[in-house]
Amino acid sequence: MCIDLHTHSIFSDGSLQPEELVDLALHRGVRVLSLTDHDTVEGQADMIRYGSEKGLEIIPGIEVSACYGKNSVHILGYGIDFRSTELLTWLERLQDGREERNIKIVKSLQDAGIDINLQEVKEGSVQGLTGRPHIAQLLIEKRVVRNFDEAFRRYLGRGQPAWHKRFCYSAIDTIAMIHNLGGIAVIAHPGQLDPQGKTLPAILRELQLRGLDGVEVYYPSHSRKLKKKLLQLCQDINLVVTGGSDYHGETRPLHMMAGEQHNFCPPDELYAPILKKITEQRNKLS
Repeated sequence: MCIDLHTHSIFSDGSLQPEELVDLALHRGVRVLSLTDHDTVEGQADMIRYGSEKGLEIIPGIEVSACYGKNSVHILGYGIDFRSTELLTWLERLQDGREERNIKIVKSLQDAGIDINLQEVKEGSVQGLTGRPHIAQLLIEKRVVRNFDEAFRRYLGRGQPAWHKRFCYSAIDTIAMIHNLGGIAVIAHPGQLDPQGKTLPAILRELQLRGLDGVEVYYPSHSRKLKKKLLQLCQDINLVVTGGSDYHGETRPLHMMAGEQHNFCPPDELYAPILKKITEQRNKLS
């Protein structure tokens, strides 16, 4: 059976409710599931409640965009105390940063002659955090672009006319916060940092010294060569191996949830070492 420890719901930039993610996971033969919405834990209670009712193992999670030098790295937190007031306060600064960036993006698009306003963008996010994917969807609906790739390539991606930085905590501070919440910190989709894996060993070794617990080795776009390299590196420096689809639903249709009958299926044997690592971290705090 599979595990899928990287999914998104309507509470960030996905298209499904947490309960719908659980149903889909069961249909696809997923044994362990984690909801890792961007900078929010709003859907965790619903996911855990419904997962328990349906007999699906759920790991509380989050995905945080952090700063590492001049780069942005995404750090997954697993096993966190998602009800912590410390966490909710910490996340407010990230969420405010997203709102501040949205205002700047919309202004830049307007300056480029595109008929768009902030209210339209907010309406498109339904009930979760509003971000660039929602703006991209609106650009598609207005026929400014044909798809998400074009939206980011022409307007929203780094270095493009409507790209703006937003506030982020450092990777080290993010790892520390995840640990304070009884969770473990994992680098998401490292292949997006370095598809060839040339600089990844140095990056992961440095972050491991700062507390990093694991690496998302199993990821749909990772090549066999990169996966092999990452597996060896995790063994060499004692990092746990995780895997996830980065499933968003309709907002990113090419990313399908893991499944037994499909090309992407992180093995469920990964779960025991992950759970052990989470238990060790929680014991440190007790």
